Amino acid sequence: MTATEPSTIHVGTPDGPGYDVIVGRSLMGRLRPLLGEQAKRVLVVHPRALRATGEAVREQLVADGLEAITAEIPDAEEGKRVEVAAFCWQIMGQSDFTRTDAVVSVGGGSVTDLAGFVAATWLRGVRVVHVPTTFLGMVDAAVGGKTGINTAEGKNLVGAFHPPVGVLVDFDALETLPQNELVTGMAEAVKTGFIADERILELFEEDVAAATDPHSAAFREIVERTIKVKAEVVSEDLRESGRREILNYGHTLAHSIEHAERYQWRHGAAVSVGMVFAAELGRLVGRLDDATADRHRTILSSLGLPVEYRGDRWKSLLETMRRDKKARGDHLRFIVLDGQGRPGVLEAPDDALLFTAYQEVIA
Repeated sequence: MTATEPSTIHVGTPDGPGYDVIVGRSLMGRLRPLLGEQAKRVLVVHPRALRATGEAVREQLVADGLEAITAEIPDAEEGKRVEVAAFCWQIMGQSDFTRTDAVVSVGGGSVTDLAGFVAATWLRGVRVVHVPTTFLGMVDAAVGGKTGINTAEGKNLVGAFHPPVGVLVDFDALETLPQNELVTGMAEAVKTGFIADERILELFEEDVAAATDPHSAAFREIVERTIKVKAEVVSEDLRESGRREILNYGHTLAHSIEHAERYQWRHGAAVSVGMVFAAELGRLVGRLDDATADRHRTILSSLGLPVEYRGDRWKSLLETMRRDKKARGDHLRFIVLDGQGRPGVLEAPDDALLFTAYQEVIA
């Protein structure tokens, strides 16, 4: 395979053949075969900010002989509401969508989550293909089969496991993505580096400019390595009953920060702070060495990601974490590291311990 040829990463599923994540450029010609020969209608879900891209995908599908309809939804987390899902269901109902029809998501992680949920719930499940347009969507949200919407009480509290039939990671979609949006999503790649693949961390440390350049070999390697780790984990544990929980490293505090900020913080920025907090928690309980804990701040700071948050929010953050879907009853659970690439669970830590760890991320 040459540097310009697409690569394919397979994701297994427990009750089916699985699906492929195709990584490369100029991949839109591969969309139609993924939708199935019986598909007649396709709902293309895209955010307001990607109206032109969504329309281009719709036109491509029409040229392929399908009846394609767009559903324009609010940008970012505002699109992950039950009212928006109901809007999509209404379009599908009025257009007579059947079980052989499909949904295509075009956008970042929020669009992927919403469109996946719509596909999972329409007639108890129709095909969905994800076309992520952000770094975060490419390496995280589009891969793994999790879908969800937010409620007033927290993020992703309503959702379903519904794997796509394919994912097209087309780097052409990143050409107009602002650099700060690109970098923010890289928190998920850093997370993957700490829980599994140290080479990802080394690529950031060796040349951060190349690592954040969508045209570089280092960038493509980071994307492929991150996807491969997630593919391997979710192939083993689709429904987060075991190993998949390691992918939540840094996310317990991150979701609480997003809630506190009314989802005006980007997910990757919140995960960055959450990982620093988790590293401090691991260090405090004697499970993580100083060098690996400090490495979190160094790498994340080199990317320009935040590593601190407000000190006056602790009480409300703790209350939100107790409602997090990763909690068990009244007991909080955190993924912490026992060393580089060795994630584990910290069960029911004392509130005083959590407070002490939080002091290390206060701005």
